[in-house]
Amino acid sequence: MSALTERIDAAKAEGRVALVGYLPVGYPDVPTSLAAMRVLVEAGCDIVEVGPAYSDPLLDGPVIQHAAAVALEGGVKVDDAFTAVRTVAEAGAVPVVMAYGNLMYARGWKRFAADLKAAGGAGAITPDLTPDAAPEWVEAARAADIDTIFLVAPSTTRERMQLTCDASRGFVYATPLMGVTGERASVGDAAERVVGAAREAGAARVCIGVGVSTGVQAAEVAQYADGVIVGTAFVRALGDEGDLERLRAKVEELAAGVRGEA
Repeated sequence: MSALTERIDAAKAEGRVALVGYLPVGYPDVPTSLAAMRVLVEAGCDIVEVGPAYSDPLLDGPVIQHAAAVALEGGVKVDDAFTAVRTVAEAGAVPVVMAYGNLMYARGWKRFAADLKAAGGAGAITPDLTPDAAPEWVEAARAADIDTIFLVAPSTTRERMQLTCDASRGFVYATPLMGVTGERASVGDAAERVVGAAREAGAARVCIGVGVSTGVQAAEVAQYADGVIVGTAFVRALGDEGDLERLRAKVEELAAGVRGEA
């Protein structure tokens, strides 16, 4: 058991699924981003994905790309991400990072894992890394007791689904849509299918990121996943203005959704 699995299981024991919130560090500035992450925890997120700003976030949609650009223009540093991880842990949620491989490689696999652990981080989501392509990261993460969270999608073959689920710790990140992240008008049945495929491959806990932006959508996903991941909707709510109350309202809406109160 890890901090992630314990938190997901605790939510299940309460008759709900976990709410996982994402925000980039440094948007619209570092202090406001740290305050925003505390709002995520206060308003109902069980797990918080801390996003170190990256210059070429290929898998992120326009809202998060814009936020990353603002953060980088403001001078955000990788060390700020570890400060954010510490902030989330102190606020009472389980922190993970969602980081691109080149950023981690530049710091050094072992150093990144050690710094994440020292800050109170529980895991790392690596959207552009597969287990077989990053054995050094898997080794460094295991040594530091950091959960390795890999992604699966509808295009994932049966063999690769097995490989990915076997290598994942904490939870498997399932995305039922090909392409970049972002809010969607509807969830669609691909979400449930990809969760089912991950479970068939042995994944005990599957959290799904599907562009959920409303409490109703969160309630729908909560029927078959162990966690609902929300990013773009939270980033949009925060906005360039750093509107913490608008963010709080959106988190509370999604939290009500995973609790079946939407």
